Amino acid sequence: MSVTLIKAAGTVVVSILLSHPLWAPQWGRGILGEIGAQGMPGALIAVAVFLGLVALYCRALQRTMTAVRPAARTASPASVWWMFAIPCNFTEDFFIVRTVTASLTADGHVTGGLIRWWAALGYSWCTLQILSLFPGTAGYIGGAVALPAWAAHWIMTVRVNRMLGGRRQVAPLPHGL
Repeated sequence: MSVTLIKAAGTVVVSILLSHPLWAPQWGRGILGEIGAQGMPGALIAVAVFLGLVALYCRALQRTMTAVRPAARTASPASVWWMFAIPCNFTEDFFIVRTVTASLTADGHVTGGLIRWWAALGYSWCTLQILSLFPGTAGYIGGAVALPAWAAHWIMTVRVNRMLGGRRQVAPLPHGL
């Protein structure tokens, strides 16, 4: 199955889950209804804060990809910003984790065990994020666990960035100094 087909199918599923209050209101308000329940100012603030955090997280991932040797990169560092392509992002996030994982592995500077843990945590928050779109208790639990998993992955990403940054070599001083 092609990557494009998987991304398209995933986006269709996510769109169905996001729109369930329209065709199955008996299942509950869903995430969009929860945001809307905050009222206009509250909803706008919540969305702005969340998107700001996503931007900071994307910046951390971009730094990871930038710190990877160019020959080891499996995608452009800027490709992590696809995380903002709603509703495609829910599926795209899995591919971003996969791309960064493959790049870190090819680079060889970070240990395999840490990369596997980083990838597992990344795939976990991606999966929980999808679960958060489900109606009812499953969605609430998915969302409640997705946010700390995402935060833990972000912290781990910063640590990986420090490891990658530690290998940068300083240019030698000229002999005349």
